[in-house]
Amino acid sequence: MNIIVLDGYTLNPGDLSWEGLEALGTVTVYDRTPAESIVERAKGARVILTNKTPLRAEVLKQLPELQYIGVLATGYDVVDTAEAAKLGITVTNVPAYSTASVAQLVFALLLELCQQAGLHNEAVRKGEWAGCPDFSFWKTPLVELAGKTLGVVGIGGIGEKVAEIGQAFGMNVIATNRSGKRPALEGVRLVSIGELFQEADVVTLHCPLTPETEGLIQKATLLQMKKTAFLINTGRGKLIRESDLADALNEGVIAGAGLDVLSSEPPAANNPLLSARNCIITPHVGWASFEARGRLMDVAVSNVAAFAAGSPVHVVNRL
Repeated sequence: MNIIVLDGYTLNPGDLSWEGLEALGTVTVYDRTPAESIVERAKGARVILTNKTPLRAEVLKQLPELQYIGVLATGYDVVDTAEAAKLGITVTNVPAYSTASVAQLVFALLLELCQQAGLHNEAVRKGEWAGCPDFSFWKTPLVELAGKTLGVVGIGGIGEKVAEIGQAFGMNVIATNRSGKRPALEGVRLVSIGELFQEADVVTLHCPLTPETEGLIQKATLLQMKKTAFLINTGRGKLIRESDLADALNEGVIAGAGLDVLSSEPPAANNPLLSARNCIITPHVGWASFEARGRLMDVAVSNVAAFAAGSPVHVVNRL
């Protein structure tokens, strides 16, 4: 079985092993594949694994031997799944591998907004504490999470983990859920999206990107939030209208934001959030802990093995 990995570097920059995949066939791993090289590299492959390298209809039609696409992520919008189904190509994803890591990053971002540990560390190293007449000083307001309200937009797997950690901090948790189904976690109150924006001290986004949720965070919704509120986004960048959020931060409409995702990644140098007030941005690393990537690799290999055995799992485009 000829297996091609189009963009393996982000999953495995060298600290994991491809041995499990190599046991299933002949494997060629490319760190990255530019669009103009996809067809050339993928020709003859029965199996392709991709993370962010797009596989659109015009590409798929040029790969007659292709039978399986494994997306090295949970989201699979990089593949034209409808066209793949027409061509008899099975497409799978890897769900739930990064739940703990993403939830952990939510609170890393939130705690940085609350405590500004990085800013205070820098001040100490610059001698500001050594030159201070008092035993303690702080450069920004410090915020305690206990008793605050955490608003979880999308109470799925990651959302529930975030809610659980929030409760451990002593926070009250409210949430939205498209299905209306009550979350498994006790103590979470379901509310409307409008109520959530108005009541929450922290809004954290965990809903899928759909035509209905694109631009969910915009001027109108930001104006509903408390001036002391924080916004966290570890979901999808396009859930936010970035110029509206930048304006809201710079004008004090909300107190701060912690973002792991942007609408375009890497961002353009003129993205307004890069210079916005009290905006912390990390480079889409919520999924990237060693442990999460190890789980991703294991499930991706298991997906290929299940396909080879004739019983594919985690299929996202039923043929």
